[in-house]
Amino acid sequence: MNLDQRLLRLLKSVRFPFFIAILSGTIAGIFTILQAQTLSRTIARVFLKGQNLSQVLMILLLFVCFSLFRSLFNWLSRAQAAKTAQTIKDRLRIKLINKIFLLGPSYTQGQESGELSNTLLNGIESLDAYFRQYVPQLFFSAAIPLTVLVFVFPKDLLSGFVMLLTAPVIPVFMMLIGHLAQSLTDKQWKMLSRLSAYFLDVLQGLTTLKLLGRSKQESDRIFRMSDLFRKTTMNVLKIAFLSALVLEMAATISTAVIAVEVGLRLLYAKMEFEQALFILILAPEFYQPLRLLGSAFHAGMEGVSAAERIFSILGEKASVPICTTAVLSPPPLFTLSFRKVSFRYPGSTRPALYNINLQIPQAAKTALVGPSGAGKSTLSQLLLRLIQADEGAIFVNELPLSEIPVKRWRKQIAWIPQAPYLFNETVAENIALAKEGATEKEIISAAQMANVHDFIQSLPLGYQTVIGERGFCLSGGQAQRLALARAFLRDAPLLIMDEPTSNLDPALEEEIQQSIQKLSRQRTTLIIAHRLNTIRSSDRVIMLSEGKIVDAGKPDILLTQNGPFARMLQTYGEANR
Repeated sequence: MNLDQRLLRLLKSVRFPFFIAILSGTIAGIFTILQAQTLSRTIARVFLKGQNLSQVLMILLLFVCFSLFRSLFNWLSRAQAAKTAQTIKDRLRIKLINKIFLLGPSYTQGQESGELSNTLLNGIESLDAYFRQYVPQLFFSAAIPLTVLVFVFPKDLLSGFVMLLTAPVIPVFMMLIGHLAQSLTDKQWKMLSRLSAYFLDVLQGLTTLKLLGRSKQESDRIFRMSDLFRKTTMNVLKIAFLSALVLEMAATISTAVIAVEVGLRLLYAKMEFEQALFILILAPEFYQPLRLLGSAFHAGMEGVSAAERIFSILGEKASVPICTTAVLSPPPLFTLSFRKVSFRYPGSTRPALYNINLQIPQAAKTALVGPSGAGKSTLSQLLLRLIQADEGAIFVNELPLSEIPVKRWRKQIAWIPQAPYLFNETVAENIALAKEGATEKEIISAAQMANVHDFIQSLPLGYQTVIGERGFCLSGGQAQRLALARAFLRDAPLLIMDEPTSNLDPALEEEIQQSIQKLSRQRTTLIIAHRLNTIRSSDRVIMLSEGKIVDAGKPDILLTQNGPFARMLQTYGEANR
């Protein structure tokens, strides 16, 4: 019957509007019965007893009142059901967004951004029909037919039994067809998610595809996937329309059975006309909630399919536990200590970091070097609290990092990634992300320290220039300098950088190096380094290989020794310069 217990539990937070929706719909059903009663009485008196308008005026006025009240309560029921669905969607969307933020990049990096966006938007929205139509109709399909039977049985026992015996036919047909329809809907939803993910990936890489001359092939592939999705959708609609036809036929045949048995008894004077007309008017209304349940069933199937993905995300375990036990008083500087720290990614056969013992001194720049996959990014993610160590512990001035609340700890960090993310907003808004409530003066000061103020002033609207998604309008160096401006604005005691000068020409690299030197003064700094210029400017070098520390010391001394660090530079030569 498409009843997902996890979805039904969401109704607990919206009990009142949901209760009003069900109560109003049931009352509207009662007024429908009263309408049928007054209508049959009016027709019987006019056509059989020959009464005039004045004699049946009161009954007609009652019929009009019942009609108005029926419309009013139907409207109220729909309005409260819509309110219930909207409230659940809003709360679930916020909960899902907060969960994704809590899981952090360690989770989202392994997911398709297009698929997550589809779940957040279309997935949540597809629950509207489930809560606005299907769940209320479940109650109406039970309450309204039972109410009709309460009025019918005292008037005609035979018709009541016919209704009671034929009513289950419609839900049985619905369940038989529903299993096939649900499997097709699940397939359609998964295909939509894959198509969303793929389409977003193609859009983000459109420039690269154009440069490589592959845009036509990808366009053809999207067309084929879209056509396959169209065929899957049509299969779902085919089942929905066929099932609607079957349910309509079942309801029509059941109504016809009642009409025949009532008509025969009326023909042989075994039943009064008013009584027979009342039952004939009520018969379609008796089956109407069951027919609507069949339609609502198909409308709510997509929501059930989307709910599987929604609850799978909500059920993910955060890699970093929420902790509020320790209080971190922001000191001017931090000393960081790694003590026997190990970490293994889920599904990996070898640890990304193994038995790391390391101290990052305060007010010093420590360079982290090593080949790709050595564990450099993993170590920085541990410091950013994006992941949690499997073994060992990290200490901040002898205070366990795991006991410091995540939000409070991250306020002490300025993070400059290798490819900073810039949003489709103004330059000022992109810089202001680093500090909540930053003033215009603070933003300009940060830009000046990052040597990007003059460039910003040359833009058409200065700091109010919109730079496009991912900084589309900017070069790599300009984007890096905006990231440096963010770090200057944040003014945090701990600075973590992932080689911000990679893929830049020497002149621009020199400018950014000067800004980095200015930024790292009197800060505990950890920089993932690939270039020799960056390494030489560091106070200390830590070399990782296969998740282990294989060399450590001052860069000048390590370069004179024939250790792993010196051999790495000899092997890679100019690639590291």
